[in-house]
Parts: sequence; structure tokens; C-alpha cells
Amino acid sequence: MKSALFRATAFILFFTITAQSQASSNENDFRIGGAVRFNVFSKSWVDSKTQPEFTFDTWKLSVDGTQGGIDFSFDYRFYPTYGTHFIHHGWFGYDLTDDLYVKLGVLQVPFGITKYASHSWWFQGQYYFGLEDDYDIGISFDYKGIEKLDLSFAYFRQAEPEGPIAGGDVTYGNAGPGRYSYDITPGVGRIGADQVDAHIRELNQFNLRAAYHVTEGLELGASAQVGGIYNSELDESETSTAFALHMVANWGKGWNFKGSVINYNYKAKADDGRVLDIIQMGAFGTPYDVAAKANAYAVGIAKSFPVDFGPIQSVQAYVDYTFMDKINSDYADVHHLIPGILVSAGPVYTYIDYAMGKNQPWLTPTFGEGMGVGDADAEWQKRFNINIGYYF
Repeated sequence: MKSALFRATAFILFFTITAQSQASSNENDFRIGGAVRFNVFSKSWVDSKTQPEFTFDTWKLSVDGTQGGIDFSFDYRFYPTYGTHFIHHGWFGYDLTDDLYVKLGVLQVPFGITKYASHSWWFQGQYYFGLEDDYDIGISFDYKGIEKLDLSFAYFRQAEPEGPIAGGDVTYGNAGPGRYSYDITPGVGRIGADQVDAHIRELNQFNLRAAYHVTEGLELGASAQVGGIYNSELDESETSTAFALHMVANWGKGWNFKGSVINYNYKAKADDGRVLDIIQMGAFGTPYDVAAKANAYAVGIAKSFPVDFGPIQSVQAYVDYTFMDKINSDYADVHHLIPGILVSAGPVYTYIDYAMGKNQPWLTPTFGEGMGVGDADAEWQKRFNINIGYYF
């Protein structure tokens, strides 16, 4: 742990000294933006007059800019439906050289397809176990000095700061479930089907991502993630790993394909020293069970159509699918299938999705179990969802 802290401190000092000594005369820039989004949905597993429902999804404020050659970006979000609010990201960055860019703060983890591995409002299935559009606190270096190859290296001390849960207090600072992206939360886990205490959290994570641009429209990539899962009761960490291969392809008139294969092992110990079969992860204020080891396969295809109809400029049709194959054969697998369309009209973006899932925690009446033990006899659950967002 001490060596990791030394490296992190060295990175920060290096960044600060370099930024001060190489101050740029670039023109300053400052922009304020944000968004307001609403949801209309109907759930197949709810049989009452409450369906369909209309909710205030989120509103956010963002600031982006450049001053003295240093870039910065900040985004904070409020979710009235869940009674929580939290930082999405907040970092500052600097061009150390023409080919090397450094960022420090709460930033996206370089893993798999970035920025998103999905097309829909729902993301792909790996978002729900922390491996799509994940944000943590640390430092990253992006290098583009090799023709056609993008390299990213990052160190993250811990998960991003937690917001309040259901309007209440912050519980664990940087380890609770009040956040945007899914991270491991302390409390309980499972060995087999038995629940046990597990005061665990993410600590000292390293990421390496490489993306090779074969052609202008074809990207192939590989990612590796190695980090600690710290148990505060035992005062020791276990080493967790995740690996991914990905492909992004654009061709013809508006066609896009995204595909990835992921293997992860969130190795962690319960408070009694035994290795966990199921850990808990959380976001938006609520934790749920996740199998500690799995393989995941995700594919998504989309076709964009230009449109000239009033304010509507384009329509994109897509299908995203993820299969989560849990290593423990006693646990039921997860299916995540999202066909839909995105309608773009100036600053208004509308996602119309018919989301379907088996053991997908957000598409089931038993919210906390699907990605853990699951139900081998689970039926397809469905949610028709329209998300309307105004971005400024």
C-alpha cells in the first residue's frame, strides 16, 4: 500500500511541476452546460393502475474549459427519483507533450470500449457490474505517439466520492452505493447461498488499455485491470482482475458495430477470512448481489438515418445484447437485450427502448438477486421506456 501511495504522490507532483513549468498561452475558454431528463415507462412485472409511470429522471450541471493551458471538466448530477445526487466526473488535464495527455481527478476508467460500449439509454450489461463507463479517483496518461495505436495507463486510489442515499447521510465516503457507476460496496456477501459479513471496498487499481485503428472505420483493442479489494476487518487486500477484448466498426451509410468479451474475478474475502462467491456492488443509492467471477459477451449493432422532419435531424435504430456467464454453475446466468431507437432533434435526445432481461437487476421484481444467485427458471421481464433529455 505504501508503495502505491508513493507512486500516486509522485504522479501528482510530476503533473503539478510540469504544468507550472510549461504554462501554455492558449486562449482561455469557459463553458457551462447541463441537461434535464424525464422518463416514461411501463413494467411487465407490475400489474396495477400505476403503469405507465412518469418520473423526473435527472438534472445535471457541467462546466468545461481551459485556462493557462490546463483543461478542466466537471459534471454533477441530481436524481430526484432515487433521492440522491453525486459527482459524475471532475478532472483537470494537461498536454505534457504533443503525444502524451494526463488527467487527474474523478475520471473514466480506461477499459474496453470507451466512451460507451452501448447504443441504448440502458448501457450494455457490463455497466451493471462495473466495467462500462466506470469512474474512479486517480490519474491517467493517454499516449498517441505510435501510428494508429492509442495507449492509456491509469492508477486509481479508490472509487469516486459517494453521494447521500435517499436524501440521507453519506455512509462510507468512497465505498457506498450513492454514485453514478457501479463499484464494490461494504456490508455483506455470499459464500454459496449463505450471507456473510464482508466490509470490503476497492483500493489501488491499475488499468492498461490499447486500441489499434486498423482502418479509419475499424478499431481493435485489449484492456487489463488489476486492483485490490480491501477488507477493513481483516486489514488486508485480495487481488482482483478483469480483462477485455473489443472491436468497434463503422461502415457504409451509418452502420456501427460494438462487440466485447470480458473476463473478471472480483476476488475478495469475507470478514471471517473465507473467499466470497458473491460480492455486492452499488449505484444510485442501492446495492445488489454480483457473482464474484464471470465471463461476459456483449454485441450491439446500430444504423443511423438522416431525417429532415421539423427539428428532427436523425434517427438511430439499434439492438444491444449482453450475456453474463457466471463461473459458478450453481448460479443462473444473465441476459440483457435492448432494442430501441434514438431520435435526435436539436438539443433534445429521445431514447425509445423495449428493454428485456433475465436476472438483470433493473429488469426483475427481485431487484437484488439476479446478478448473484439468480433464478434458473427466470422468465423474460420487459420494460418499455422513453427517456427524453434536453441538453444545453
